[in-house]
Amino acid sequence: MKEHRNISIADQIFDQLEREILSGKYQRGEVLSELRLSKEMDVSRTPIREALLRLEQENILKETGRGMEVIGISSEDMLDMYDIRLHLEGEAARRAAGNITEEQLQELLELTELQRYYINKQGNRSSEHTKNLDTQFHELIYTASGSKTYIDVLTRIHKQMTKYRMASVSKQSRALQSNDEHMAIYQALAAHDPDAAEQAVLTHIRNALNRMEHMEPIDS
Repeated sequence: MKEHRNISIADQIFDQLEREILSGKYQRGEVLSELRLSKEMDVSRTPIREALLRLEQENILKETGRGMEVIGISSEDMLDMYDIRLHLEGEAARRAAGNITEEQLQELLELTELQRYYINKQGNRSSEHTKNLDTQFHELIYTASGSKTYIDVLTRIHKQMTKYRMASVSKQSRALQSNDEHMAIYQALAAHDPDAAEQAVLTHIRNALNRMEHMEPIDS
C-alpha cells in the first residue's frame, strides 16, 4: 500500500515538474537538487528522485554531479519539432478525415467554439484556457487518425511545446487567427476530405511557426 502511494506521488511530482520546466518556471541551466525540491514541495526525497530520473530519461534534465540541470526546450529544439509536425501531422489529418466519428466531430466543434468564447471574453488573459483547449483539439485529431504511433509521437511533441504555445496565444489577435484555422480544420474533417484536412493542418502549423519566429526570444 505504501509502495503504491509513493508511485502515485512520484507521478504527480513528475507531471508538476515537467509542466513547470516547459512553462519556464525553472530556467535552462538551473540546477534542481533533491533536497531543494523536497523542501519546496514538502515531500520526501524518494518520490522526488524517481521523478527526476524520469525527467532525465525524457531529456528535459541532465545529471551534473551537483544535481539535475534543466535542459528544457530550446528555440532550435522547437524548430525541429515544427519540422516533425509538418511531416507527420498532415498525414494524421488525412487519416482522421476517413476515420473520424460524428461524436468526435461534435467534440471538435465544441472545443473550437469554447476556445472562441474564452478568447472573446478574456482577451489577452485567455492564454491558459486557449492552450488547454488547443491541446484537446489536436489530441482528438491524433486519436481519430487511428494510429498509436502518430498519437504517441505527436502528443509528446505537442506537450513539449507548451512554453512556446503559451506565448503564441497570449495575444488576442494570434489566438483568434489560430481559432479560425481550427475551424477550417474542423470543416475539412467534417467533409471527410483528406486533401483539405491535410492542407488546413499544414497551414495552421506553418502559421504557428511564422508567429513563433516573429516573437521575442523567451528561452534563457
